[in-house]
Amino acid sequence: MELAKRFSVQKPSGMVRVFQAIEKMQDVLNLSIGEPDFVTEPDIIEAGAKGAMEGFTHYPPLQGYLDVREAACAYWERHHGYKSSPDNVYISVGGLHIPWLAFSALLNPGDEVMLIEPYFTPYEAQIRGNGGVPVIIRTHEENNFTPTIEDLRAAATPRTRGIILNYPGNPSGRVASLKQLEEIAEFVEERDMFVLSDEIYESMIFNGGKHICFANIDGMKERTLLASGVSKSHCMTGWRLGYLFAPQNVINTMCVLSSFQTYGVNALSQKAAAYALNTQDEKVRERAEIFGERMKFVASRLNLMKGVKCHPAEGAFYLFPDISGTGLTSEEFTWQLLNTAKVAVVPGSAFGSTGEGYIRIACTQSMETLTESMEKMEEFCMRF
Repeated sequence: MELAKRFSVQKPSGMVRVFQAIEKMQDVLNLSIGEPDFVTEPDIIEAGAKGAMEGFTHYPPLQGYLDVREAACAYWERHHGYKSSPDNVYISVGGLHIPWLAFSALLNPGDEVMLIEPYFTPYEAQIRGNGGVPVIIRTHEENNFTPTIEDLRAAATPRTRGIILNYPGNPSGRVASLKQLEEIAEFVEERDMFVLSDEIYESMIFNGGKHICFANIDGMKERTLLASGVSKSHCMTGWRLGYLFAPQNVINTMCVLSSFQTYGVNALSQKAAAYALNTQDEKVRERAEIFGERMKFVASRLNLMKGVKCHPAEGAFYLFPDISGTGLTSEEFTWQLLNTAKVAVVPGSAFGSTGEGYIRIACTQSMETLTESMEKMEEFCMRF
């Protein structure tokens, strides 16, 4: 069967290729997947089941149930001082559906969206899939993988419509400072742009830091689409529920677009998420501390390895060590490590050219698994 021309040369990303290889192997120590190893809390599961017993088994509202939208508002005001009306919240099929619908709603053919390297791989395909043009902004580790205002001004053209932010960052685990975000906000206002701020890792900030909500910066609320969800913070990846705070006209259009695609989000996931957002703050904090300890341990072990340098943990649950000292490329390091030591990581080059010379490690496994993985990786690095 002949494929559409726009997909005929579509190839899996470096990240997906690693996932596919792991599926065919046994006894792999998997540090490649960005998914918490904790299962969903039993009382959250019960809340979803209770919803079924109470009759929430029909089509849900396109925008999402009011109670889950209210819970999202309450959570963000409680944790980050961000205030929103439930009318400005859209409930999505996981966090990944948000950029697709947002770009569908906002982009005209040829509109440019700034994409900061290293970036979460699907962003580029989502921009292109909606007729947009990704404009790559290269960054540097010493600057927290965050662009300067000069970087952004140099890359801007008359077609520039928006920019994607992702802090804490996937894959880098780095966090932009308030000063850096204020510089980006100044540029956004200069150019009259929209911002898609992916803050899915908002609950995971380490070393005494505090998450900075981009929409709270002066003048940014009406320009920002603030994306988050319950996958990472509440260990609910399989429930597939994300949410977006955005201006009303964007929300309205996304509801119409979703009626052609998903016709609402799983009703029982919504009931579970509403309960989770309202009741699990202490559990969220406890797990963030556990991830922080794992990150600290793994970073310390990496910095003892030949040819490897790793910045201390800041946020999310990823480390992005520089492995260029081994003399291997990101791809070479990743595949040799997988095939000889059965330790899975993701090549940094999967996240754009800025990621070359790095690998992504997800500290989403037990300390026992992380310890064994570091031992095997240290032995591997001794060869170079």
